[in-house]
Amino acid sequence: MEDTIVLYPSPGMGHVIAMVELGKLILHRHGPQFAITVLLTTGFADYPSITSYISSISRSHPSISFCRFPLVSVDPANPPRSGAAVAFEFIRKNSANVLQSLRDISAVSTVRALIIDFFCTSALPVAKDLNIPTYYFYASGASSLAAFLYFPGLFERSTKSFKDQIGVILEFPGLPPLKATQMPEPTLDRDDPAYGEMCYFCDHMTKVDGILVNTFEALEPKAVELIASGACVPDAPTPPVYCIGPLIADESSRAGDSTVGGQQDCLSWLEKQPRKSVVFLCFGSRGTLSAAQIKEVAVGLEKSGHRFLWVVKNPSGNGDMDLEALMPEGFLERTKERGMVVRSWAPQVAVLRKEAVGGFVTHCGWNSVLEAVAAGVALVAWPLYAEQHMNRNFLVQHMEMAIGVEQRDGDGFVSGDEVERAVRELMESERGRELREKSWAMREEAAEALGDFGSSTTALAKSAQKWSGAASHEA
Repeated sequence: MEDTIVLYPSPGMGHVIAMVELGKLILHRHGPQFAITVLLTTGFADYPSITSYISSISRSHPSISFCRFPLVSVDPANPPRSGAAVAFEFIRKNSANVLQSLRDISAVSTVRALIIDFFCTSALPVAKDLNIPTYYFYASGASSLAAFLYFPGLFERSTKSFKDQIGVILEFPGLPPLKATQMPEPTLDRDDPAYGEMCYFCDHMTKVDGILVNTFEALEPKAVELIASGACVPDAPTPPVYCIGPLIADESSRAGDSTVGGQQDCLSWLEKQPRKSVVFLCFGSRGTLSAAQIKEVAVGLEKSGHRFLWVVKNPSGNGDMDLEALMPEGFLERTKERGMVVRSWAPQVAVLRKEAVGGFVTHCGWNSVLEAVAAGVALVAWPLYAEQHMNRNFLVQHMEMAIGVEQRDGDGFVSGDEVERAVRELMESERGRELREKSWAMREEAAEALGDFGSSTTALAKSAQKWSGAASHEA
């Protein structure tokens, strides 16, 4: 029987793409040894783009197969709870489907490992009962992984919700401190069922056979050393951590169905701009700014005097977007010679690799960070949600690859003056020059990590060696 690695992502396009990229990497380096099967839930965060994406991958990578679960329903309003709590409940309700799928796959092949998303921890006891070695794929960086490993102790010592701890600074061993109110959303409210789920996820991080992380050692040496030292989990052994990145998804897979005019125009426009002269602003697939915030960004960009390429999403989230109405009066006309505003989406990887791009204002989503690192572009860090506030602190203080913006407490609002300051500092100051030089050097490190003898290639080989030597099991 052939040896199979089973991948289990959380629902949603971003999670599925990240897991498939991991599958592609395994096949690229160890394809003759393993086949890949991806488990997919049905009934939550399903979009037509996922179906078309699966079809495309099945054609281009026949060694990657997909196992779609039967429909599972969750009522999001009964009882009323956060979106994260609904998602976590949905994943937990799929445990029986995970069990059946693993049994079915084991009947025709030998499952050497199950690799699960952090939010799919409910699959861990299922795999353990089947004696299947289980690993996490942590799609963010080693620095936030170190913090997440430390979370159980933090949760245990906290007596009230982090959202109510105004002005409280949380300390992490060997990591930058964090405002309590900037913890990831599912951890903010102790009364939210998502909080209990997060406690469960974090508590079980030490119970897997290993953790694959989408980073490379040269990018986060302090965090890698910190995890290896055991300081994040003083009361239990830390599982082996394998830094196997940077994994960067194929651009076309993320465009999905949102084909928007002007995408290629922006690349053509960039080719006409001077080298390292353009600031690129993009806040991710979920990064929608308010109308008031959009106006402040425009004010700051105009006052900075720098060239810019700015991706703007509709604040209302639907319908046509009137850019003239969103911007300060006359802004588009006044800046048309040095700026370009793109609606909704731009080919970010391709943009960052253009010679004209000299800086990137980002929400600090880890995929965006890695794309900038791989392109050698320095950052202005403007976090919005999830673990992005932690990423900001790591980028500014540990990695020294970003300038952070000052955000208003409570709503995270950034003034136009602050946008101007951050852009000018990155593009004009001595510190900005140093950040750009370091970012360019890190680009070489990223490429080297994925080379034939690079650190990430070696780390993946070590994990593959364990999978090859895994004992067969009875399902």
